[in-house]
Amino acid sequence: MFGLFKKKESFEALNLSDDKISSLGNGKLIPIESVSDEMFAQKMLGDSIAFSFSGNGVNVFAPANGTLSVLFPTGHAFGITMDNGIEILVHIGVNTVESKGAGFKILDKKQGDKVKAGDPIVKVDFDDMKEKYDMSTMLIITNPADKTVTFTREGDVTRESIVATIA
Repeated sequence: MFGLFKKKESFEALNLSDDKISSLGNGKLIPIESVSDEMFAQKMLGDSIAFSFSGNGVNVFAPANGTLSVLFPTGHAFGITMDNGIEILVHIGVNTVESKGAGFKILDKKQGDKVKAGDPIVKVDFDDMKEKYDMSTMLIITNPADKTVTFTREGDVTRESIVATIA
């Protein structure tokens, strides 16, 4: 009835150590080289992986513990600075900034907030957006902070999947 009694989704943060990076959600890891934008496909912004998600109203989660250092008002991208100094950029789709926020909903977070791996950051209408955009979603290590980040997974992932380790 008008969503008045609709139960709000809640997700428990993952108990993730600071030497791990988790998946952005439930979907598939795809080769970064398959992304239609050369800047991402050739890793010009940093070492990266890409995800494919489907559905509408799909949550994209924080992949690590840290500070939400960047949150674009359009919802198409956000950055996390981990406590160990590593900087991660999550970019949802190619050229999706052009949507001016349509298809994205920022969830109870603001720039500067502390986040835990597994916290929902943005809700996205992937299926609707796929009609106009390449909705590959990139996780980019923009600053490895003198650490070695090794991506460890391929194929199907859930929000609990570890996709990178840090040494």
